[in-house]
Amino acid sequence: MRCLVEMLAPYKGRIYDPACGSGGMFVQSEKFVESHGGKIGDISVYGQESNATTRRLAIMNLAIRGIEADIGKEHADTFRNVQHPDLRADYVLANPPFNDSDWNRRDDDVRWQFGVPPKGNANFAWVQHFVHHLAPQGTAGFVLANGSMSSNQSGEGDIRKALIEADIVDCMVALPGQLFYSTQIPVCLWFLAKNKNADAKRGFRDRRQQTLFIDARKLGTLIDRVHRELTDADLEKITSTYHAWRSDDSTPPVGAGHARDQQALPPYADIPGFCKSATTIEIAAHGHVLTPGRYVGAEEVEDDGEPFEEKMSRLVAELQAQFAEGAILEQAIKANLKGLGYAL
Repeated sequence: MRCLVEMLAPYKGRIYDPACGSGGMFVQSEKFVESHGGKIGDISVYGQESNATTRRLAIMNLAIRGIEADIGKEHADTFRNVQHPDLRADYVLANPPFNDSDWNRRDDDVRWQFGVPPKGNANFAWVQHFVHHLAPQGTAGFVLANGSMSSNQSGEGDIRKALIEADIVDCMVALPGQLFYSTQIPVCLWFLAKNKNADAKRGFRDRRQQTLFIDARKLGTLIDRVHRELTDADLEKITSTYHAWRSDDSTPPVGAGHARDQQALPPYADIPGFCKSATTIEIAAHGHVLTPGRYVGAEEVEDDGEPFEEKMSRLVAELQAQFAEGAILEQAIKANLKGLGYAL
């Protein structure tokens, strides 16, 4: 959640989460605004939650923090009963149910601009719902299962292709496993921009026909046997890469927030094994698959300065010594087994 908020940087405007749960995205947005010198009144919060108990928790959670929000009615399923049909949000932040097969689909739904999603999986129904509710210059960040980046089942590949060709896929982030207590399904982050050239006057570069890929699978620290957590340094590495890529140069965008955020960003550069700015043509050449590993390549190995011939001679000698040591060990084991009456 924090990574989504830090990357989208929702300083001011309408924030929408159509699967808001207990309101975690809104709380993270409030923390972000306050920590960067903004006012919580600068954002307007909209959401809905189909589970009545969870919805009441969201209302209480937000009320305790003084956040005014329109969470809609109880028992309001996003696909059956949209609570904010006319909303066009500046930011969509969401962590919807992954691979949901128990959802209601109307084939003639106006939201299916890029193709009718399959009845057996709601992933691309959520994606198109987010796009439908974005303002003309809005941006979205959300969590989905890794399969959404490459699946071609039941027309999902065609929908993904249409989204790419519409040039609204801004950034894809592959995350390490074990980040969530609630699921072991590997997940990724999608970032969409309705108009990639919308902020050119504010110091952002024209990103049309380009998508940033970040492979963060090697980041994170195990905090127990089954759970991994992204450190502050990990989050900074991901978010600063995205912000530098969006910026026209190393100068921070105008209106980028609090004074402490006005520090110059390092200029963006592709980093083998971590990030790559790819063109729409390159993505098409990969069959419109959005898995970052396809684009970032292998991490560069640091040159140790040892000439190749010398290194190979040394490694071969080491290998021969290990073979000899192994042969001695083998004979010792055979002798021990023979002594126990189990000769080989």
